[in-house]
Amino acid sequence: MTVVLPRTATPTALPKAAALGIALAALATLVWSGSFVTSRALHDSVPPVQHAFWRWMVALVAVAPFGARQAWRQRKLIRRHLGFVLLASLLGITTYNTLVNQAGLTTPAANMGMIMAASPVLIAVFERVAGVRLGARRVLGLLTACAGVVLLIGGGTGGGGFAAGDLWMVAAACCFASYSGLLRRKPAELGGTAFLFTTFLLGTALLLPAQGMSLVVQGGFDPTPGTVLPILYVGVASSAVAFFAWNRAIALVGASRAGVVYYLQPLCVALLSWAVLGEAIGWTQVLCMALILGGVVLGAAARR
Repeated sequence: MTVVLPRTATPTALPKAAALGIALAALATLVWSGSFVTSRALHDSVPPVQHAFWRWMVALVAVAPFGARQAWRQRKLIRRHLGFVLLASLLGITTYNTLVNQAGLTTPAANMGMIMAASPVLIAVFERVAGVRLGARRVLGLLTACAGVVLLIGGGTGGGGFAAGDLWMVAAACCFASYSGLLRRKPAELGGTAFLFTTFLLGTALLLPAQGMSLVVQGGFDPTPGTVLPILYVGVASSAVAFFAWNRAIALVGASRAGVVYYLQPLCVALLSWAVLGEAIGWTQVLCMALILGGVVLGAAARR
């Protein structure tokens, strides 16, 4: 049944809901931007695998009160779709953030944010492989954003040469795009918090062998406020708070409008890395940011 809202409700309730949705999307984007800065800040004190492992351990504890009971109630459904859940855990939890942390060893946080902003381009490529027609404007946006990424990698860290971390970040973007494409096949009956808790649990378990190897080869890190507090931030804020804020934003304003806010992430990362880490932003990075954002926005507009 279609419900028609009264005219008196339009100028009050709807704008408030839209404003709240945009604000929540901006909150999630800002929090996720901080995770790139955190990866860069801990590059010389916490090994990448250990950073990822403890991030997801904290996230698992933070989400357990909301998702553990629902996951238990849906355990038969989870077992039925175990292959899907395992693959999502491997891509989105085990691999993606470990690659981001690895990239943070050698490339600035601003570069990391810009390369990740091109992940919608990779999602479009995967759609084309699956048989979806992209259209001329979307292809043009794809090529523009790719030009920005190539220029960024060619210029290297701060424009001073090639950085291996840029390629690690490209691999992370590919992983995230694959994960995002996979989410379209998530069973509708599988609850969001149950899915989140289960992927956190399985993804952390899949990290255990690499965590053990890292401890043997690299040793542990010192649990000081400078290492523990950033891990708590990415575990609680980036992995739990931002997720719920983003989902609520999509429910209020839709994925398209919330997605436009996500394109501000490179700017947020650049400003945060400048303010927190003192990383300079060169003209090459500004040009790359313009190309990447312009290409992604053009592709998104064509899709809408």
